[in-house]
Amino acid sequence: MIKNLRKVVIIVATLNLAYFGVEFAVAAAIRSVSLFADSIDFLEDASVNLLIAVGLSWSASGRARLGMVLAGILLVPGLATVWTAWGKFVAPMPPAPLPLSLTGLGALAINLSCAFMLARFRAHGGSLTRAAFLSARNDTVSNVAIIAAGSVTAYTHSAWPDLFVGLGIAAMNVDAAREVWRAAREEHRAADFRRDVAR
Repeated sequence: MIKNLRKVVIIVATLNLAYFGVEFAVAAAIRSVSLFADSIDFLEDASVNLLIAVGLSWSASGRARLGMVLAGILLVPGLATVWTAWGKFVAPMPPAPLPLSLTGLGALAINLSCAFMLARFRAHGGSLTRAAFLSARNDTVSNVAIIAAGSVTAYTHSAWPDLFVGLGIAAMNVDAAREVWRAAREEHRAADFRRDVAR
C-alpha cells in the first residue's frame, strides 16, 4: 500500500507542478486574481505531495510533525492571494473571460484526475494523505468557480467575479489547513500515548 501511495503522490506532484507553470503564465497575461490564487495552489500541492512521498517512510510521530508543517504550507496560497487581491481592489480591471474559463477547465481536469487517484488512499497515511486529498478536492470546487467567473465576466465585464473567486480559494485553503493541523495534532497525541504505553 505504501509503495502504491508513494507512486501516486509523485504522479500527482508532477501534474500539479506542470499545470502551475501553465496557469501562472495565463494569470500573469490576463491579470486574474483567481487564476493566480489557483496557480500558487498548484505549486503548493506539488510541494505537499513531494513531502508526502518523502514522509511516508517516517515514524508516526515524524509524519504527524510533517502534517503540522503541511498545515502551514496550505496557508501560503491564501496569503499570496490576499496580496494580489489588494492590487485588484485598487485598480479593478476584468481579466479576459475566455482564457479564464478555458484555463479553469484545464485545471479542473487535472484536479479531478488527482482527486480520483488519491481518493482510495485518503484513509491511509494519516494527516499527510488527508492533506493531499483535501487539496485536490478543494481545487475541483475552485476550478468550477473559476469557470463560472469567466462566464459572468464575459456577461458583465466586471473585475469582481474573478476577485471574489480568488478570495474564496484563499478561504478554502485556510479551512483545509485547519483540518490538517487538527488531524496532525491527533496523530501526534496518539503517537505519544503509544510511546508512553510501550515504556
